[in-house]
Amino acid sequence: LHGTTLVNEMKVNHNLGILETLTLGHAYMAAGLMTSMIKGNDRVSFSIECGGPIKGLSVEANAKGDVRGYLFANPIPILEPVESFDLSPFFGPGFLGVTKHLESSKQPFTGRVMLQHGRIAKDLAHYFLESEQINTAFILSIYFDKEGKTVGAGGLFLQALPGAENMAVESLESVIDKMPSLGKYFAAGGISERLIKESFKGFSPELIGKRSVSFNCSCTKERFTSFIASMNQKNKDEILKNGPFPLITTCHNCSTDYEFSKDELQAIFSN
Repeated sequence: LHGTTLVNEMKVNHNLGILETLTLGHAYMAAGLMTSMIKGNDRVSFSIECGGPIKGLSVEANAKGDVRGYLFANPIPILEPVESFDLSPFFGPGFLGVTKHLESSKQPFTGRVMLQHGRIAKDLAHYFLESEQINTAFILSIYFDKEGKTVGAGGLFLQALPGAENMAVESLESVIDKMPSLGKYFAAGGISERLIKESFKGFSPELIGKRSVSFNCSCTKERFTSFIASMNQKNKDEILKNGPFPLITTCHNCSTDYEFSKDELQAIFSN
């Protein structure tokens, strides 16, 4: 996944700093990569709940490649300057949960594991091994320039299919260890297909499909209108009496604001 545009759109919409961009950007790219597991109207989501300053996050993506999500704490509270991009101290103990919303199933499938590493890539790989017994590897990388701008972002998602030989899996692990920083690679103008062909040339990779992945949220003013209309009468009366006007609602997943004037609210409440 070449995720530079995805991460920058996310950064602007949520008004994120460097630490926040790194944390949520890794999650966005992971969700985007996981869309390779779904199709049609399926969705995949994962969340982290933790005891560190990050508090947690929630992201989801659909089979069209639309990704959205948010941090539980923005900005992430820090007591001293950050000296490295190691996020594990900011996660602390916690849980990671992955949910697949499959169109063919009546109920979503959810798996949950304890955080082992405090790094999204390694904890997702741990989840797939523990919950689904699948050997998995994630690489998630964001590269910032000296001014703190996101100039490169990329991710890789590898899974062993049924029947894969252990020797092949071990050989792939060796290749992954030697791969360049994906953030730096894409910052320098690298191309996804070339990276795959060059890094995995010993395995004769075959390109079988492509899809775009982008920051996109399904929220609309109409959905927030329905939410407001469903409030109890006491809350409706309180809003009409004390405001504020306009009433501003905000989508957690994309930070889009929707404004409602007093006249609009009166019309909504009277229906």
